[in-house]
Amino acid sequence: MIKRFKLKHLIVIVLIINVCYIMIRQQIVMHNIKTNMNEVNKLEAKLKEENKNLQEEVKLSQSSGYVEKLAREKLGLIKEGETPVIDSSSAK
Repeated sequence: MIKRFKLKHLIVIVLIINVCYIMIRQQIVMHNIKTNMNEVNKLEAKLKEENKNLQEEVKLSQSSGYVEKLAREKLGLIKEGETPVIDSSSAK
């Protein structure tokens, strides 16, 4: 009788320990998943903002004024009748 009583208690204790272990592991996994989700959400927000800025830049680049501005600044092009000015201080 005593052996049987002790065996039942041992089985119950082992089951309780097992359930506790499983619950703790689940909490750890859930915490890790939440942390990863927060990081992904932050990255998504950053990428959305960057995408918005790039879309605005694309719209701006399709205007003829922007193309002309780039041609003047990057390629050094001038309109007919204009005199080119060379800044020697920026060439260094």
